[in-house]
Amino acid sequence: MSNLTGFVKRLRDIMRNDAGINGDAQRIEQIAWMLFLKVYDAKEQDWAFDEEGYASIIPEPCRWANWAHDDKSGSALTGDPLLNFVNNTLFPVLKGNDVKDSNGKVLVEGIKVDANTPVKKAVVRTTFADANQYMKDGVLLRQVLNVIDELDLSDYEESHAFGEIYETILKELQSAGSAGEFYTPRAVTDFMARMIRPQIGEQMADFACGTGGFLISWLKELQKQMKSTSDAIKYGNSICGIEKKQFPYMLCITNLLLHGLDVPRVYHDNALVRDVLDYTEADQFDVVLMNPPYGGSEKADVKNHFPDDLASSETADLFMAVIMYRLKKGGRAAVILPDGFLFGTDNAKVNLKKKLLSEFNLHTIIRLPGSVFSPYTSITTNILFFDRTGPTRETWYYRLDMPEGYKHFSKTKPMKLEHFAPVVEWWNDRQEITEDGFDKAKKFPVEQLTGELGYNLDQCGYPHEEEEILAPLDLIHRYEEQRASLNAEIDRVLAEITAKLGGDAQ
Repeated sequence: MSNLTGFVKRLRDIMRNDAGINGDAQRIEQIAWMLFLKVYDAKEQDWAFDEEGYASIIPEPCRWANWAHDDKSGSALTGDPLLNFVNNTLFPVLKGNDVKDSNGKVLVEGIKVDANTPVKKAVVRTTFADANQYMKDGVLLRQVLNVIDELDLSDYEESHAFGEIYETILKELQSAGSAGEFYTPRAVTDFMARMIRPQIGEQMADFACGTGGFLISWLKELQKQMKSTSDAIKYGNSICGIEKKQFPYMLCITNLLLHGLDVPRVYHDNALVRDVLDYTEADQFDVVLMNPPYGGSEKADVKNHFPDDLASSETADLFMAVIMYRLKKGGRAAVILPDGFLFGTDNAKVNLKKKLLSEFNLHTIIRLPGSVFSPYTSITTNILFFDRTGPTRETWYYRLDMPEGYKHFSKTKPMKLEHFAPVVEWWNDRQEITEDGFDKAKKFPVEQLTGELGYNLDQCGYPHEEEEILAPLDLIHRYEEQRASLNAEIDRVLAEITAKLGGDAQ
């Protein structure tokens, strides 16, 4: 296991010298597709052992052992021949294209996938659909491959240890520019999975699953309950992930393979491009755990898939609508949403909240400290826990304060699962708590939320807020949300005044 120490640093040091790699995001993307092939190769060895007559979907010349593995005999590809093979054979083949000679004769057939291709095989082609090869120096590429090839994933201990190392690679993404949007801190996903109390046989979904954090946290909780082969089959079939972006999709598939899931039911797709009214019971899940992307806006035609009253231009709102349409009767959900959803009074947000409170039981809202997602975003977020067991009667709020000794969370001082201990302790014996004259935990009857508060769910917030310094894009997003809310509030008041005056305003 000594070769795992400094694994990421060794790769970084080699790649720093390659002119084709420009910055952290490209470096991690480059490592990602090589790791996927290494992990997939280890899985294929297991499948070949377990299944008589197992045939790989990857053509012989493109299998890891035949081009990436160095048997130290001096015959391993390196330099320009290696670069030429990766760019002109490996990538085209894995993307599904035949490789031909100058006379048009097929030298290596591209991977072919159809409706009958098993998921665990089809995943190779989907994973490489938009993958990129950035390196320009074949000697450095060989050095990187050798470091990755040293991993012994057939050894349970080493494989498990590498699963942890993979987490550090995913964390690095968080501070590699926009790639951070695919990563939710593990403490948060673990807490949410724990509080949702998974049961064997249940189906859980994440409709914007990024690198698979919620899927892994769910599986870890479920694993504790496995007692039989039948349980193991249900465990393997218990998740469904959808991810629109190619790169996090690849990271997610690798993550699941590393965590022992042979058939990763994760789809490279956009969960917002299907009419929500078309969903049937067959499209619904027992549990939804997710952190919808927010701050983004979808193309105008995406809104056409939603009823007019719920058609928001804010991505998180649209995902909230999808969740409500795809949660089974009796199902449970835990969803991270920004403050803008709580205080928003524009039509779509109010209508979403009306639907949430009248058709679902929004029993708990946990207010999270502002820096949980730093450095990716400084926008404050909340975890909404609700189930489809009937309308909301009351909603409990709990404000989670920064742990003692922390001014804010950071890359070097991230949030840990134990920081949720106060919530866990409070959860099963709920009491209202006031600190320094401010509500820290409080119960609100639904009549108060819908009446006096006018669907403003922004309660039990953080007192003594210091002047917030937000990143420019976060600031613009916060301003846009507040402006939309203010405009909606003005329209509502004007409509009330007009009604009282008994006519239309001229």
